[in-house]
Amino acid sequence: MKLVTRAQLGWPASAAPTQTSAKGVKVHYEGTTVSVELLDDHDLCIAEWKSIRKSHLANEQENYSDIAYNYGACPHGYLLEGRGLGKRTGANGNQELNRAHYAIVGLVGDKGLTKPTDAMLGAIRDGIELLRRHGAGREIKGHRDGFATACPGKHLYEWVEKGAPRPGGSTPVPGPRPVIDVSKVVAAATHDPAKPGTPVSYAGVKTVEKALVAEGLLESKFADGHFGTTTVKAYAAWQQRCGFTGDDANGIPGQVSLEKLGREHGFTVKP
Repeated sequence: MKLVTRAQLGWPASAAPTQTSAKGVKVHYEGTTVSVELLDDHDLCIAEWKSIRKSHLANEQENYSDIAYNYGACPHGYLLEGRGLGKRTGANGNQELNRAHYAIVGLVGDKGLTKPTDAMLGAIRDGIELLRRHGAGREIKGHRDGFATACPGKHLYEWVEKGAPRPGGSTPVPGPRPVIDVSKVVAAATHDPAKPGTPVSYAGVKTVEKALVAEGLLESKFADGHFGTTTVKAYAAWQQRCGFTGDDANGIPGQVSLEKLGREHGFTVKP
């Protein structure tokens, strides 16, 4: 998953209402002309995303508290954070529908760039799976399901009707679950930040880092098997997401938080 966070966009924390569960996710499109130039320039995708937020905040009739969508997906396969996790969407037409489903928008429209790339579909799927790990149910629908609109357009809606499959083939058959030794991960997290350049050698660290990447808490370039300062900060964010505070959210893995991460990302933890 290639996640662009609100912090990277220069946005403050979302002021949208808190909502920790929903029936599933609805897929949207912009419903306006979207420039085909986005295909060749990712900077234009970021500019488009920022423009959507600006227009929503300026919409006095709708009185949006933030950009309406939980996430956006661009043609280059980036998942763009909007309201993010644990926030009610403002995109589905009315409060009842907003409570029922979170919202992800593909950066395509009704003119210009109208057909999503495989990379965009993959990013939407990344967003669906991320939201499912944090309270979304199994439903995947289009905006038009329950509200009178053409959204999400012909191409995205055809994909939604097929079950929103991830491009590129079938889901691989799962193999044995890796077993992570919590004491070795703790040793790495305690040792590595203090002595950079001399990481504790333990393969399980990379498994934990990949899970943090999937959670959108760690950039993929830092998933290097070295439980350094950046990984410690990412793990602290995971602990906070789990509800821990103070010394229990210091970035050093504990049995409970690591087991929860393992349940959600396919590895087992032994004491």
